[in-house]
Amino acid sequence: MRRWNGWGDDQFNLELPDGGRQFLQERIGTATPLSDTSLEAACAQVPASRLPQHSDVATSAEDRVRHARGQSLADWLAMRSGDFGVFPDGVAYPESSQDVKSLLRYAEEHGISVIPYGGGTSVAGHINPVDSESPVLTVDMGRMNRLIDLDRQSQIATFGAGTPGPLVESQLRALGYTLGHFPQSFELSTIGGWVASRSSGQQSLRYGRIEQLFAGGRIETLKGTLDIPTIPASSAGPDIREMILGSEGRIGLITEVKVRVTPLPAHESFHVVFFPNWDKARTACRQLVQNRTQLSMLRLSNATETETQLALAGHPALIGMLESYLSLRGSKNGKCMMTFGITGSKRQCNNALKETRAICSEYDGIYTGKKLGDKWAAKRFTMPYLREALWQLGYAVDTLETATDWDNVDNLLNRIEENLRNRLNERKESVHVFTHLSHFYTQGCSIYTTYVFRVADSYDETLARWKTLKDSTSAVIVNNRGTISHQHGVGKDHAPFLPVEKGELGMLAIGSLCQTFDPAGLLNPKTLVE
Repeated sequence: MRRWNGWGDDQFNLELPDGGRQFLQERIGTATPLSDTSLEAACAQVPASRLPQHSDVATSAEDRVRHARGQSLADWLAMRSGDFGVFPDGVAYPESSQDVKSLLRYAEEHGISVIPYGGGTSVAGHINPVDSESPVLTVDMGRMNRLIDLDRQSQIATFGAGTPGPLVESQLRALGYTLGHFPQSFELSTIGGWVASRSSGQQSLRYGRIEQLFAGGRIETLKGTLDIPTIPASSAGPDIREMILGSEGRIGLITEVKVRVTPLPAHESFHVVFFPNWDKARTACRQLVQNRTQLSMLRLSNATETETQLALAGHPALIGMLESYLSLRGSKNGKCMMTFGITGSKRQCNNALKETRAICSEYDGIYTGKKLGDKWAAKRFTMPYLREALWQLGYAVDTLETATDWDNVDNLLNRIEENLRNRLNERKESVHVFTHLSHFYTQGCSIYTTYVFRVADSYDETLARWKTLKDSTSAVIVNNRGTISHQHGVGKDHAPFLPVEKGELGMLAIGSLCQTFDPAGLLNPKTLVE
């Protein structure tokens, strides 16, 4: 069963290897975990619903608790402490676009705020109700989870917006196709949520981000139904698709998503290369992408992340042998690990592997084969479970992500890490910080930084530590040519920083679009635009 206060299946646990605790203790000190509240105690706090009665709306305490928060660290602390703040007044589970249309009429008639809920995986506060006089209805799209149609000739698939990643792929694979969109949240996140937040999958080098995959669909709004046709390309004015991409529930509720799918590839494999230093590793990655080498995935860990991953990998004897081999080849302290995927026909993959190895060799890259790549692929969707393992030891972990041009990558990465590493100095707390580049473009790349710190002796102080780290680093990002989000969206957490990126006129345009579709401000208030 899904955890009510954390990530994923409560029967699955990602165990930290024996040396993991020691590794963290050496870097940030010993830690003492905080105690968790129970589901029963959380449910006891839920107030009476303010919603007018509706046969399709559930108002039980447990329904409302399970839909009150997403998966940001602030959400985690709220769920673990039991200090939720605001609960939705009810939860609806529509099964069709017509059901959604009916719910929107109900909401408009009674002045009810509406929050669309896909997989509940938001790490930016998208699905959190805000304190207001209006009752709040959360609309869980999870029952709209099937493949509605597949046009094999045009390679267009139509899905219910609440279809989670595994069901998207299993339904397509049964027919010989794939969407190829694999965000780390793949296990729980939904196809409608990917569109609403402009998601990016791990193999976007081959398949593209969701904006390249999103072909059209259906959106129920307070002004009526918006149908977006599946035209391959058009010069007929602004693209309505782009208005929906990243709209985060402010325009309407996405009910059907039409996507461009691809026949299943004949071959796919993942490989690892180690470089002696960051400069050579980053330059090799940039050359691979700017040469348009046919890779499906590319990820580059900096030296600290490489050290951390090897320390937490388990199998100390095997890792020790690897370390000795790399040291003999000139990659010891400061080495950086590059993971890459190749996908396609056998000929495509052979050519891509040959070209990749040749370019990496120019920068002293040491190719280590597929073994580590296979391990990455096997665990690619389980890493969110690491938060649970660290939490039980008294550590909090969170991430920040952005994207910038190549000429600014090192500057921005170093500023992000420096701010996180030193921001809690006045509290005499250390922070373990590491980064990888996870999505690559000829123009630049994304920067994905993870930071681990000790929980305090109270939930309030732990939240204060997180806010200090999160807010100050978000300011560093937007004031140094980075986007406030490359793949997680804006939500409520990032909304204060969006005007720096969009500018006054850009924010006016976004606000006007929301106002056109939702003049009363009922749809996901304070998300995207404060």
